[in-house]
Amino acid sequence: MANKDHLNLIITGHIDNGKSTTMGHFLMEMGIVDERTIAQHAVESEKTGKGETFKYAWVLDNIKDERERGITIDLAFQKFESKKYFFTLIDAPGHRDFVKNMITGASEADCAVLVLSAKEGETDTAVAPGGQAREHAFLLKTLGVNQIIVAINKMDISNYSEDAFKSAKEKAEKLVKSVGYKLEQVPIIPVSGWKGDNLVKKSENMPWWTGKTLLETFDTFTLPEKPIGKPLRVPIQDVYSITGVGIVPVGRVETGQMKPNQKIILMPSGVTGEIKTIETHHQQLESAQAGDNIGFNLRGVEKKDIKRGDVMGTPDAPPKVAKEFRAQIIIIHHPTALAPGYTPVMHCHTSQVAATISAFEAKINPSSGAVEEKNPKFLKVGDSAIVKIKPVRPTCIETFQEFPELGRFALRDMGATIAAGIVKEITEEHKA
Repeated sequence: MANKDHLNLIITGHIDNGKSTTMGHFLMEMGIVDERTIAQHAVESEKTGKGETFKYAWVLDNIKDERERGITIDLAFQKFESKKYFFTLIDAPGHRDFVKNMITGASEADCAVLVLSAKEGETDTAVAPGGQAREHAFLLKTLGVNQIIVAINKMDISNYSEDAFKSAKEKAEKLVKSVGYKLEQVPIIPVSGWKGDNLVKKSENMPWWTGKTLLETFDTFTLPEKPIGKPLRVPIQDVYSITGVGIVPVGRVETGQMKPNQKIILMPSGVTGEIKTIETHHQQLESAQAGDNIGFNLRGVEKKDIKRGDVMGTPDAPPKVAKEFRAQIIIIHHPTALAPGYTPVMHCHTSQVAATISAFEAKINPSSGAVEEKNPKFLKVGDSAIVKIKPVRPTCIETFQEFPELGRFALRDMGATIAAGIVKEITEEHKA
């Protein structure tokens, strides 16, 4: 395991298209979860009146509350290995309420599986404007997840018919193309999450399928380069006070590297200090680099100086703090239309802050980026636009060009994701 390269894989798709079942069954076939556990899930599933239909999905939904509601809420992490890679599986909730999790999940994903359905009518709903598969595909592309596989699920319900697969595949191709993926780089494969066809073993029920299994397809992913050579950026997730140790912030190193005794700066406050120790899972580290989830102890920094959403960097190349920035956004969901002056909540790396869309500069073609209309009066679902955004307080954010990890965000309101976007340019910078 230690000598294999690691990838974070996110599973997305419409709530009814069976992604949790598919991945649960996949993990059982891989031997990660034993059949006893699955049988136990089936018994518990029967008790809730859901029949045994959720038995595989429950592998990922092992939080009691989730089971009772029959939906995936939080990101469930599982690990597995293919011939080539070691994967951490991020099961992204498909349900609207939980799209926020999907965004924080997607921001750390290297690659994705989008689950669609071969069942008549289901994929139509999922890929229609407002459908969750469309929303997820847009989010993945906008959030810089450049490698995806489409799994056409429920082949068993469609009697393993090649025509049913072809029909769903056509819709899948239209969808991935419309959001900007290159078709030749997106494998589309038939599977049955419920029966297990083509997940790990070739299916005997689909003699017409000469392509790869889901597991084999995972090895077609390539390893993204780690941004180790860039300036240090560590968005703070939490801050703990540990007796006898002091203040221990935790976060993921998004870019660069860090080591004990290094001088650091925290933004937006501008407080400086130095790194005393770094640890992960209670092991002291000599250094940490892009991709590592770590805790660290700081000298010269007090509890009041640091909070979730701050970003740590080095004094010679401090994290940027924006009072206003220009962004490219895509409207994913809104009951009517958005007008300038609208103030949803912006979620960016670990930060959440109310932010006003102060100006609509242009409506653009989502797949080509060409300007379609200047200074539009309003924006509606499906529109892509260049806008100006003012967070209500100075916020750490970077351009997507320089630091994609800190240059993407979501705008949320009324329990739904209204828009997802990337930062094009910081138009007014705040200096601490």
